[in-house]
Amino acid sequence: MYNSIHTLSFLLRNYARHSASSIPKQTHAQILVNNYLSNLTLQTDLLLAYTKSGDLHHARKLFDRMCDRNMHSWNIFIFSHVHNSLYSEAISAFYKFMKMGFQPDHYTLPPLFKASLGVGNVYLGCILHNWVIRLGFDGYVVVGTSVLDFYLKRGELIDAHRVFSNMLWKDSAVWNLMISGFGRAGFYAEAFIMCRKMVAGGVIIDVFTVPSILNACGGAGDLMKGSEIHALIVKSIVFDGDVAVANSLIDMYAKCGCLGSSEKVFQNMPNPNVVTWTTMISSYGVHGEGEKALGIFKKMRNRGCKPNPVAITAVLASCSHSGLIDQGRHIFHSIWLDHGFEPSIEHYACMVDLLGRCGHLEKALRLVQNMKLQVTASVWGALLAGCVMHKNVMIGEIAAHHLFEMEPTNSSNYIALCYIYEYHSIWPGMVSIRTKMRELGLVKCPGCSWITIGGMVHKFYQGQPHPLAEMMCIQLLSMSKVPTFPDDFQEES
Repeated sequence: MYNSIHTLSFLLRNYARHSASSIPKQTHAQILVNNYLSNLTLQTDLLLAYTKSGDLHHARKLFDRMCDRNMHSWNIFIFSHVHNSLYSEAISAFYKFMKMGFQPDHYTLPPLFKASLGVGNVYLGCILHNWVIRLGFDGYVVVGTSVLDFYLKRGELIDAHRVFSNMLWKDSAVWNLMISGFGRAGFYAEAFIMCRKMVAGGVIIDVFTVPSILNACGGAGDLMKGSEIHALIVKSIVFDGDVAVANSLIDMYAKCGCLGSSEKVFQNMPNPNVVTWTTMISSYGVHGEGEKALGIFKKMRNRGCKPNPVAITAVLASCSHSGLIDQGRHIFHSIWLDHGFEPSIEHYACMVDLLGRCGHLEKALRLVQNMKLQVTASVWGALLAGCVMHKNVMIGEIAAHHLFEMEPTNSSNYIALCYIYEYHSIWPGMVSIRTKMRELGLVKCPGCSWITIGGMVHKFYQGQPHPLAEMMCIQLLSMSKVPTFPDDFQEES
């Protein structure tokens, strides 16, 4: 039926665009029948078709049998593994690629930055950045964006800002990365500044920018800015009905303490998705409205929206904040039966937190010890928090010493155990912990609260006087004075 290399190549490229899973196999059979498999163009097109259809098994078999792999075939193979979150395999392929004498191009490098993040290999990311500079690919927007994304997700904001400043062309995707990166790191004022610069530079705010800015408003507790953005959203046709924007509004209002406004946005959404339901569950949870969170979770399931692992984490956390131990246990133990997936680390951490808050520390410890998954710092941290709440020395020591091994430079773990020792007047233990902190050069991070007045954020740190402290004290004193009345006024009354 198909008898020319050109026709088969055209068909494979057309099938690759439509991601049809059965067509590559049928075309592969025609290639074998016509004895065209040695043709490098057909091999590469077939490889692309298999990867686009998600059939990595046949893609690997084909790739392994290719006698002459060109740059294009290597790029397809590496990208497909990164796209399917097979980061270690992608990096292994890259090392083989280098041994074969190839040099990466502007298609090879971007997925490798994502792979280095996926496996937590910072050194590889830095090497890749050196390649970008040496080969002169920093002028390519896709490559520059990948480098920027790498540093932002690592939380290395100084390096990220340096990369951003050196980029010749900054589209909305680049600006959005910077805004979301600063917001994610807690630098909300810097995120607002970036947004203002973006608008001043003539770049149009899109549906990806707004959620990042709303996240910064929520993180900073800046209800005024958040409300202003909401007003702009209502007036704009571009953002009307956008689910991601509405989800961000729900989250922003909840973080600013306006749960009623979150409910109004939620109720006006015609087609809420799983993220919408999850955000509303979390909003109720952080406000201690556990029963309402469970009600929304039930309504979500009744509406035919299947909860994902994140939604389960949200409802378990809501149960934890409200002390709903029986409901939380039921949801946790029915994760596999009702939802079809195994409990994750986050689910275990929520359950340990719930048991710990309710004083069931022995049960929480047994749950940790019987976990099928490798216990992480988040799980031991949840157990330690419960021990601090209920002043439990024995289990607190177990949790704390595991955390000392996992997070030797995290001062909060040492302070938590020290607090338990202090409550029980265990002075040798306190001395030992404080000595260890001094040896490691650890200090207690001061507590911080803030308030926004007239668009300006005023921060208050524990143990550090505010510049306007004296003026505030005078004003408070004048407000707290009891008014005095003349004697004749008292007699008349």
